Amino acid sequence: MMSRPTLITAVQSLGHTAALKDGSVAPRGFDFGFEEVPKIIQAFRRMVRGNEFDISEMAITTYLAARQHGKEFTALPVFLVRAFHHGAIMVNTRLGIERPTDLEGERVGVNRGYTVTTGVWARSILQHEHGVDLSKVTWVLSGDEHVAEFQAPANVVPMAPGRSLEDLLVAGEIAAAIGVEVDHPDVRPLIPDARQAGFEALCTHGHYPINHTLVVRNALLEANPGLAQDIFDAFAEAKRRYVERLASTPLDQLPKADQTYKRVLQITGADPLPYGIEPNRAMLEAVIGYAREQGILTRPFTLDELFARVD
Repeated sequence: MMSRPTLITAVQSLGHTAALKDGSVAPRGFDFGFEEVPKIIQAFRRMVRGNEFDISEMAITTYLAARQHGKEFTALPVFLVRAFHHGAIMVNTRLGIERPTDLEGERVGVNRGYTVTTGVWARSILQHEHGVDLSKVTWVLSGDEHVAEFQAPANVVPMAPGRSLEDLLVAGEIAAAIGVEVDHPDVRPLIPDARQAGFEALCTHGHYPINHTLVVRNALLEANPGLAQDIFDAFAEAKRRYVERLASTPLDQLPKADQTYKRVLQITGADPLPYGIEPNRAMLEAVIGYAREQGILTRPFTLDELFARVD
């Protein structure tokens, strides 16, 4: 009897991956060899720069930048993390920033790199919901990009060494920052009632951002024609079991991350973590469009190019 291959896999421990990690859901033709990475963003970087895993979770806009620069992996339509980003933008109240358009002409920090997914979605909210001209903002980065070949637009600059975005924001040296946590009386969210604003955007125009997908090394996909489907089916079954538990658990008994998915379930009456292309087409086409508008992509990738075919 032939032994089953083990594919080295880096994904977070989440409610909808738990059944994979405890072995109660197993793929058909192989075994997952899970490598626990302390911070999942480290796995993104290792995959982009060294193709270190067979299967890896990856931020959606990191993936877009990676494909722009010819990295040798392809995504499956498995979307492991979703979030609302209206609350990601913090402002210094002493600088007179009353509305989003007041950020034009200002310096705005972005946690880590310009291609970070939270930054892309937050900038899209500024542009498309509040009319901000993103080209009139100077974006100040606290780190580098996972995709080393990426060249940022001219209005993107690195932060001076030895400081933090949080310090710059509190000092008023930047007007706002995306993706930071600051507990200071001079700092507040730019968009009030941000959590509710996210849910309202979901209700009014289906805004439900995708943060993370799942990628597989191209060499494995090419050598094993049924592999993409096997991986997809295993992740989908683990998620199905999670959604069943989510539906039957009261909101106040859930961890914070799961509470968001529960509220989406309550609002939409549907799976809060849909996999596959069709249920996610609008959001996928949106994030590709935003990546082009923001100078991350130079051409309009199609979904057929970006995602392996599964049923």
